[in-house]
Amino acid sequence: MRILVVEDDKNLNRQIADALTEAGYVVDRAHDGEEGHFLGDTEPYDAVVLDIGLPEMDGISVLERWRADGKKMPVLMLTARDRWSDKVAGIDAGADDYVAKPFHIEEVLARVRALIRRAAGHASSELVCGPLRVDTKASKADVGGMPLKLTSHEFRLLAYLMHHMGEVVSRTELVEHLYDQDFDRDSNTVEVFVGRLRKKMGLDLIETVRGMGYRMREPQE
Repeated sequence: MRILVVEDDKNLNRQIADALTEAGYVVDRAHDGEEGHFLGDTEPYDAVVLDIGLPEMDGISVLERWRADGKKMPVLMLTARDRWSDKVAGIDAGADDYVAKPFHIEEVLARVRALIRRAAGHASSELVCGPLRVDTKASKADVGGMPLKLTSHEFRLLAYLMHHMGEVVSRTELVEHLYDQDFDRDSNTVEVFVGRLRKKMGLDLIETVRGMGYRMREPQE
């Protein structure tokens, strides 16, 4: 899962990005509205953390332009605690949720997880496919109760497929959501990770759809 953090306070930006990275997300960062708008307009994100009070272009304007251009990624707006009008303006502009400053980083993480879950149509942080269970909150997975030892990239790939269970996901889409903007992307690595996941799970849950990509499917009866 790939997240964009747009916050002009460099320390806060870094703290949020570090926490999201530690939680298993791929994170891109921007420090002003123009840079944030450009990244959100040109790169695919599973969620965005967007501050209202940004230089160059304020967060409300950034969000309004994204929504006007048809960008549907869930957005968590950061607002000032004593500015209720900012919260209203953010929701009206298309924000999916908001958190008021000062806040605990854990609250941001929880709200980001919830936004991604809801966007994919899931109500719980635990995603299940047959005997496979993926806990997106704890960044863990198991098969029949037996823990899977996964690398960070393997877990990200598995979590993305689980969030889009039953859908065909192209290699290009997987690469775009597994790596940040500066990574030297190679779609061939996806095949390697899929092969490792199949071996570690010992289950035939990841289907290869020739010429299109991969699909997570329920086990056959």
